[in-house]
Amino acid sequence: MVSVNLGVLHYVLDHVYGAFLHRTRLSTPFFSSGWGGSNLVLLENMVKQLFPEAASQNWPPKMVRPSWNTLWETKTACLREGVFRTPCDEQLINALPPESHHARVAFLTPKFVQPQNMACVVHLAGTGDHTYERRLRLGGPLLKENIATMVLESPFYGQRRPRLQRGAKLRCVSDLLLLGRVTIEESRSLLHWLEGEAGYGKTGICGLSMGGVHAAMVGSLHPTPVATLPFLAPHSAVVAFCEGILKHGTAWEALREDAAQKAEMTLEQVRERLRSVLSLTDVTRFPIPKNPESVIFVAATDDGYIPKHSVLELQRAWPGSEVRWVTGGHVSSFLLHNNAFRKAIVDSLDRLPWREP
Repeated sequence: MVSVNLGVLHYVLDHVYGAFLHRTRLSTPFFSSGWGGSNLVLLENMVKQLFPEAASQNWPPKMVRPSWNTLWETKTACLREGVFRTPCDEQLINALPPESHHARVAFLTPKFVQPQNMACVVHLAGTGDHTYERRLRLGGPLLKENIATMVLESPFYGQRRPRLQRGAKLRCVSDLLLLGRVTIEESRSLLHWLEGEAGYGKTGICGLSMGGVHAAMVGSLHPTPVATLPFLAPHSAVVAFCEGILKHGTAWEALREDAAQKAEMTLEQVRERLRSVLSLTDVTRFPIPKNPESVIFVAATDDGYIPKHSVLELQRAWPGSEVRWVTGGHVSSFLLHNNAFRKAIVDSLDRLPWREP
């Protein structure tokens, strides 16, 4: 009885937190400026290029060579920040806001260990994660395991946030597809750099919530074995915006007003159109990773944002992958279960072979 009540409490906490963020007038809703016009059509086509039926997956990606600046160092560790121009092609860059043309990464490494004897995991941002700090706190304790942490600042977030965007609330549906496509391209280029020029013996990709969806996509598309760790992540953005709590933070009326033939469209038809667009982010349509046994999902038992069926759909699509459950909701697990996330990172990397120098 106690565990049932605790489960209800975690679930209610997600809804209270969601109501505060998404049902009050403290912030604008998602997609308040509509679909994104011609950008949406462009991006729908570009996102489709990531799917397995595409003729090419654009590999190898453009090599990135970040310009590094040391933020701090101790006797045993060093934190650097790197800046590089996004490696995306010009058509994609032209669709980005100018603020997002250059990417930033934080790179936390142990000293006195050769890269070929180390692993490095790239950490991707969840919704609203504008800074490095939370992900550095997650990765920091892994230094003692000789695991370095690289934190990517997402387009539309942090110093890459467009001037007219308030907080994490993307203004157009096309912005969500653009954020995802650019994050995937940048992550693949960073992994290529880590494995090639930097010479790391093992690499991984992880993320929480939205970042977990992107991590799953990157792990799916990577041509060599990589640890893949989606945390508290759905199999598709459809789940988050059309089924979970974020549906209460979506500007449905603005989408209806911006739709073609808006006088004839009902709100239900608008929801179906959004489902259709966001189905492009369905990770079950992506290839099975090269090493599915190194895919570990960490999901919450009472998640108000991500239903259990969504996690299990992706596990079924990737035979050999593992799901680990933590007790809690989306918010409480985000706060309380970092040790479970770290354990998953260590275990996933342990299932990888070391690369030849």
